[in-house]
Amino acid sequence: MTTQSQLNAELRDGTGKGASRALRRAGRIPAVLYGGNGEPVHFSLEPVQLDKELHRTGFLSKVFDLSLGGKKEKALAREVQFHPVTDRPLHVDFLRVSKDSKITVSVPLNFINELDSPGIKRGGVLNIVLHNLDVSSDMDHIPSQIDIDLTGLEIHDTIHLTSLKLPNGVVAAYPDRDTDIANIVAPTVMKKVAGEEESEDTAAATEQTEEA
Repeated sequence: MTTQSQLNAELRDGTGKGASRALRRAGRIPAVLYGGNGEPVHFSLEPVQLDKELHRTGFLSKVFDLSLGGKKEKALAREVQFHPVTDRPLHVDFLRVSKDSKITVSVPLNFINELDSPGIKRGGVLNIVLHNLDVSSDMDHIPSQIDIDLTGLEIHDTIHLTSLKLPNGVVAAYPDRDTDIANIVAPTVMKKVAGEEESEDTAAATEQTEEA
């Protein structure tokens, strides 16, 4: 199940673009907590700690403990805004959660035992259709990741959503949409696709040159 981490949060008074820019100049990252039965709470985060969490697997599926004005809140990060040039975080939106609420989160898929797949051993390539799966769960059952065992898979085998063993209390949020997870394809198929993409790029470049 997902772990819970403490974030260094400090309440902030000002809101808006000007106040947010001032916070960043002071070395903090603006954030907001919303949802549930409470009012939105504006606060700031310590950038070094936030950066470490962002580089860990499953940031958007982890429950964080926030201490805000003497009150402890549990929250999920819902959206992170990044600077278009430096890629540094500019703002984080958090959703307030409780034990009784059902939450939809995007959970990373982790493919294991590739060496136990006869298809991959014979040169097949794992073609991943979904890297993350949207699931619905209560707060205590959110998985940090979902392992998918590749043992025994041959070339042309497909991993379907219906074949996944999800943890207890966890269901796929969009079962009609996320039907195919991954498949094992022959290496010649992957080369053909790569060749077609290269040909399209070359043709497009030639057209641009002729137009010029």
